[in-house]
Amino acid sequence: MPSRYRKFRVRRFLVVIFFSSLTFFLWLNHVTFTTFQARWGEIATAQSPNASLLVQQGIEQYRAGDIQQAIASWQTALSAYQNTNNHNNAAIVREKLAIAYQQLGQFEEAINYWKEAIANYRSSAEFVKVGQLLTELAQTYSRLGQNKEAIALLCGASETDEYCLNSVGSALQIAQKFSDRQGEVAALGSLGEAYRFKGKYDLAIQTLEYSLKIAQENNLSVYRSSAFNSLGNAYFSKAQLNEQRVDSAKLRGADTKTNEFIKEATYDYKKALGYFNNSLELTRFSNDLLSQMRTLLNLIQLYYHPKVLNLADNNNQAEQVLQSALAGLEKLPNSSNKVYIAIDLAEIEQFVPSINSTSFQAQCLPRKLNDSQAEELLQKAVLIAQSIKDSRSESFALGKLGHLYECRKDYNKALDFTKQARLAGDQKLRAKDSLYLWEWQAGRIFKAQAKESEAIAAYERAIATLEGNGGIRDNLLIAERDLQFRFRDTISPLYREFARLKLERAESLPIASLEYQKELDSALDAIDSLKLAELQNYFGNDCVFAVFDQKRVDDLEREDTAIFSSIILEDRTAIVVSLPNQEKKQKVKPNAERRLKKLAWIKDSKEFRKEIKNFRLEIQKFYDPTDAFLTSAQNLYNRIIRPFADDLDQAKIKTIVFIQDGFLRSVPMAALHDGQEFLVQKYAIATTPGLHLTFPKPQNFQDLWMLALGLTEAVTVDGEKFKALENVADEVNQATKLFPGSKKLFNKQFTDEGLKQELKQANYPIIHIATHGQFGTIPEDSFLVTGNNKKITITQLESDIRRFSGGSEPMELLVLTACQTGVGDDRATLGMAGITVQAGVRSALASLWYVDDDFTKELVVKFYENLRSQMSKAEALKEAQKALINQNKKIHPAQWAPFILIGNWL
Repeated sequence: MPSRYRKFRVRRFLVVIFFSSLTFFLWLNHVTFTTFQARWGEIATAQSPNASLLVQQGIEQYRAGDIQQAIASWQTALSAYQNTNNHNNAAIVREKLAIAYQQLGQFEEAINYWKEAIANYRSSAEFVKVGQLLTELAQTYSRLGQNKEAIALLCGASETDEYCLNSVGSALQIAQKFSDRQGEVAALGSLGEAYRFKGKYDLAIQTLEYSLKIAQENNLSVYRSSAFNSLGNAYFSKAQLNEQRVDSAKLRGADTKTNEFIKEATYDYKKALGYFNNSLELTRFSNDLLSQMRTLLNLIQLYYHPKVLNLADNNNQAEQVLQSALAGLEKLPNSSNKVYIAIDLAEIEQFVPSINSTSFQAQCLPRKLNDSQAEELLQKAVLIAQSIKDSRSESFALGKLGHLYECRKDYNKALDFTKQARLAGDQKLRAKDSLYLWEWQAGRIFKAQAKESEAIAAYERAIATLEGNGGIRDNLLIAERDLQFRFRDTISPLYREFARLKLERAESLPIASLEYQKELDSALDAIDSLKLAELQNYFGNDCVFAVFDQKRVDDLEREDTAIFSSIILEDRTAIVVSLPNQEKKQKVKPNAERRLKKLAWIKDSKEFRKEIKNFRLEIQKFYDPTDAFLTSAQNLYNRIIRPFADDLDQAKIKTIVFIQDGFLRSVPMAALHDGQEFLVQKYAIATTPGLHLTFPKPQNFQDLWMLALGLTEAVTVDGEKFKALENVADEVNQATKLFPGSKKLFNKQFTDEGLKQELKQANYPIIHIATHGQFGTIPEDSFLVTGNNKKITITQLESDIRRFSGGSEPMELLVLTACQTGVGDDRATLGMAGITVQAGVRSALASLWYVDDDFTKELVVKFYENLRSQMSKAEALKEAQKALINQNKKIHPAQWAPFILIGNWL
């Protein structure tokens, strides 16, 4: 169940994704601007009186919260300095403009001004300032989720972004060279934050601890409180990751790992609490109210997290911190900071264990403050934003008021506030991070009012805002690693709610109508876009996934192929099937659509999920003589396949390609049973990640070669024992014999470095890896066991393939045997699918659970023999599985069903 803490973090992130000195603390801005006025006085005599007056006027406007007017004043002053070639003063004004634009969330403008100011300072050999502004620029990139660029500016980019190169000209190198301790601490602090956002928590902690050490040695008290706060966030993020690892380990049945991760999470929470308290003590001592508020908000998140409440009786402390934050809010001067803090406090939720919801944005959970208190805070936030003329923060405050009334079911007021929020967010600011929320909110309200057309239009605008030119979806997916786990709260519900609207509209139309087909197409396109987002979210990086073809796979000219797409909604599941149009084929209706789509519903998604999980559990019982799995296998066939059985027969379908959603990804579809035979005995079967993420193209395997890697010895990795795979040597030897020119690596030769070296030296169309593998909820728990008691993570593997296997053609086939996924873990197979998409591999063959390596050898070798006889990949797998079934009629499907083909099935 999503925790209240997670939802609070999601909301807070969405409110401040492009603005916040609270969560993404600026290590230099507060110091830079505080010293600006004094520094300005030193050089004021060297400038024109008018420009000087404008700069001073801008300072006063900025401090009063009127950022737009400050920008106008500074831009006029900048023009004057440019006309007189006063580069030094121009650089200082550009610096302030960058800070102001950051406050407004206009980061493209901020980046341009940072770069121009850096160029000015570099030309005048003010290298200390160059280093400091490189740190500022890096922080801006981090806010946009572009942490790779941030790390490059701070210390130089390595291939993996894991180690600081301290490159010449980087912020850290400049600070160290010129003994700028303040700049060094700021660069290290920003670097630690960038590592945290990338999910490199241990590296973040190591870097931040070093930053803290230098700050303490040089008595830099402001930076000490920042370092404590950042360390608290790093440990909190690490604790969240370990919680996810607990869930993943439970699904795999790894009890030892489960207990280990629980202990680590508990330790991390305690460390986070200690660091936040240290930060609070320092900020109170220095009377730094804004930093106090930042730390108090972090403590509120910590105290109201249910797992932390289990550590000790924190109820009293939590209430004290909340009251301190409310009191502190009153003391803050009016500013955009104050607006966002008020919104955060109004939105704190009461943790209710019995309540579960699929979407933070649509849910109406009890608040920690009562309704009238929350409304008062939000109204106050609106007034403050209006008084300082900050349309951006005004947009969020109005939008949250709209949500408050939405929860009260006062839809007219809700819509009025939502429209105001949308207008404020669109006012010169292009604030897409708020606009998509309010379009989404408007869509929900219209739907509640039974205004279907208006609802659909609003959802379409929300998705277009996310995905269009300059959209923000990618930033939402990768900006902060610990938000990857909140994906179902931030992005997924929007797409699923829109798909539901389109499917329901299709239901009301005649099946033969063109409008029916268009509505189903629209729903499929939305979910396809969501699938790509899920993959990007799972891997959590800024890699551009390979879209193999602009054509949809369900529109390709394959007369013998049907495409089954599933769409899981909260209460039911849609199955949409794309079939060849027989009337078009027979030229009865020459203008008819080439493919026809049909819709069937599976009622009660919760019960369906239970049935799927039961099927996975039953079918994995290798030696169950009762064949208990058959009941579930037949029930699932009746739910998924039978509604379309006649259509499949009439169209003479030979291959079924599944584009699965959620928990359906872990279903071995080959083992569904119609009462007479398994599905694979009648159809070749494949799965593909999405409509556009596969390029179906036949390949001649007779002239190809492979790199085969195998593990035959028992090993221990991270305390977990893996038994010897006795038949792997035979499997690899027989496979490589079929492909002349192949190479094989066993045991100690089979390492991450060995794989890299081979990929550097030669381009292998096929890679075969026979070893233990695990696919978990998160990439860290998705790995393959290598020689020397080591492992290679799935992200390392795809990175190596992508970097070293180059060439104009993608790798044709990756085969992973002896892998397993957790029962009920619907995210685990994203790791498998991600290999084909992120690394650009056309097809992958992998197993959903571990199979006796003797059966694996037989199946895989037969699969390769079939490929060489010019069968399609899907047909080759089908015949290999049928061969095992025919060879031994009593063979349990657990031995052949888990092998799934992902990607190009031809």
